[in-house]
Amino acid sequence: MSTLEIRKLNKSFGALHVCCDVSLSVPEGECHALIGPNGAGKTTLIHQISGVLRSDFGQILLDGRDISNLSVSDRVQAGLGRTFQITSVLPSFTVLENLAIAAQAKSGSSMRFFRDASHETALNDLAQYTLERVGLGDRAHIAAGDMSHGELRLLELGIALVAKPRFLLLDEPMAGLGRAEGTALVTLLRELRASTPMLLVEHDMDAIFQLANTVSVLVEGGIVAQGTPDEVRASAAARAAYLGGDAP
Repeated sequence: MSTLEIRKLNKSFGALHVCCDVSLSVPEGECHALIGPNGAGKTTLIHQISGVLRSDFGQILLDGRDISNLSVSDRVQAGLGRTFQITSVLPSFTVLENLAIAAQAKSGSSMRFFRDASHETALNDLAQYTLERVGLGDRAHIAAGDMSHGELRLLELGIALVAKPRFLLLDEPMAGLGRAEGTALVTLLRELRASTPMLLVEHDMDAIFQLANTVSVLVEGGIVAQGTPDEVRASAAARAAYLGGDAP
């Protein structure tokens, strides 16, 4: 059974069809990459899976459970984690507090407001462990707003991971990263996919072909090619739609 399965997902805004009968599945231990030109509907699809947008019809299953009608928070409780195309953190809070608050929200340990989470030892231990895991252990006590762009991307990944997700949605995690930062993130995601399968939206084709077990090419809301990285690389439809004649 696939960890995440999408069945004939559809979404329209008036006469504009932005998601057209999209189906894909992601087994345990794998990374499924979603690529396509700007405006193809990739982020809209991520929004549908995460619950930010409700689909017009179709199904989303997580570990065999239909989560299509759950709220965003209920999908998180069900095990869905997500990073965003635009970094979303609490800039005035420390790095550690950002993660402790995320852990508190998932666990429901006290549900007190914001900084009270800093007094909960278990939350802070989990937050510090997660920071070490994403390479930010020495940045725990600085304000998130003082971090570099690359560090913020890692922090956002940490916020997703601290909730112990069953599945990760990654929306352009490489955006704005330098070469060294990107290499480090690819290494981390390669390690993570063994325990946390993921759907990856990304424009960095080197990262895609290093990480993905399966690649889907989305164009005008529909999948035009799907297969292993080598199969997609060799696909005439994929090359014409997105990869181009000089595809890696």
